[in-house]
Amino acid sequence: MASPAPLVASISHQMVALQTLQLLQQEWGWGDGPSAPGSPRGPDHVPVAQARRSARDRGPCTLARMAMRSALARVVDSTSELVSVEQTLLGPLQQERPFPIHLKDSVEFRNICSHLALQIEGQQFDRDLNAAHQCLKTIVKKLIQSLTNLPSDAHVVACASLRQILQNLPDV
Repeated sequence: MASPAPLVASISHQMVALQTLQLLQQEWGWGDGPSAPGSPRGPDHVPVAQARRSARDRGPCTLARMAMRSALARVVDSTSELVSVEQTLLGPLQQERPFPIHLKDSVEFRNICSHLALQIEGQQFDRDLNAAHQCLKTIVKKLIQSLTNLPSDAHVVACASLRQILQNLPDV
């Protein structure tokens, strides 16, 4: 049996990134906020950038803001789907047949999302959001590549689920 440690670590990094992105959506008033199991929520939790953003986040809904909101929502949804696929499909598959996990990409994704949460709307925010989008696509593509040589029904289902995530992440 292969050690599930790299996959568990990868999922952990992606969960931190997901929670960061969900909090960002909540701060901007663009989403339901952290709704994933285990997400930090409570009356004593004050988002780091809330005070800085409170005066700007209710501005007019321009086309650029709508595009940014849509791009952020796609990254959040795709990250949530990826974590779900990794936990339900890849976890058991990793224990049966080892396949490479590129932990560096998950660490980079987490770091980009953390940096994104510190940004104020603008060019740097857009660049970081695009970098998060591209990094997430890289993670999914590498997982598909890692699974291509595994001959099993579970591998086929996992690859199909990962390809669906890619379809939901078109280039922006």
